[in-house]
Amino acid sequence: MSQATEQGTLTQLRAYLAQSEMGPQGRLPPERDLAAVLDVSRAELRKALAALEAEGQLWRHVGKGTFLGERPRSAMDHVATLARITNPVEVMRARFAVEPELARLAALHASAADIDELAGFIAASRAAHSWRQYELADARFHRQIAEAAGNAVLLAVYDLISDVRRAVTWTRLRPRVEGPAPDHHSFAEHDALLAAIAARQPQEAARAMQAHLANVERQLSGG
Repeated sequence: MSQATEQGTLTQLRAYLAQSEMGPQGRLPPERDLAAVLDVSRAELRKALAALEAEGQLWRHVGKGTFLGERPRSAMDHVATLARITNPVEVMRARFAVEPELARLAALHASAADIDELAGFIAASRAAHSWRQYELADARFHRQIAEAAGNAVLLAVYDLISDVRRAVTWTRLRPRVEGPAPDHHSFAEHDALLAAIAARQPQEAARAMQAHLANVERQLSGG
């Protein structure tokens, strides 16, 4: 294939994409169809596609097709990137910004089933025989509040913060290998959160979450 032919195919492809109505993240037609539209061979087309991919103009996914724009990053790539550039203090600031509002909304929108689930997770955390069991119940309790809030965007933000939180943790010694003591601060704080949500008291629920997170922060920082 001559250099002139390669350049001509690339020019045709650029013109086609500029005039198309696929949108910035649109999917290109299959290679066979696109080659026919441009009246070029599939080998010529592939050379042109590779050139635009190298420029970041499009990306290809085996088995799915070719798409305009930059290749999207996976959610886990995003979490890993955030974990490298953030720290536990920033993660707690993000929790303070989001979770009190989720608690407030949960007090307005939680269903009877949501409230039952929350009570079950509190019971599971109290019955935990290890920190792993406790932390699983604790995580499920907080996510259930986020779900009960009834806001899909805030739930997605919560999940991102939660994923980053798991990747960025304080290094600390546990006072008890077997799990939290019966008077662990979170038990009463979770009870207060549930009571406010169940009583449909949004401002009280937000305050209860704020107080809980403040205590979590003090415990994590050794205060």
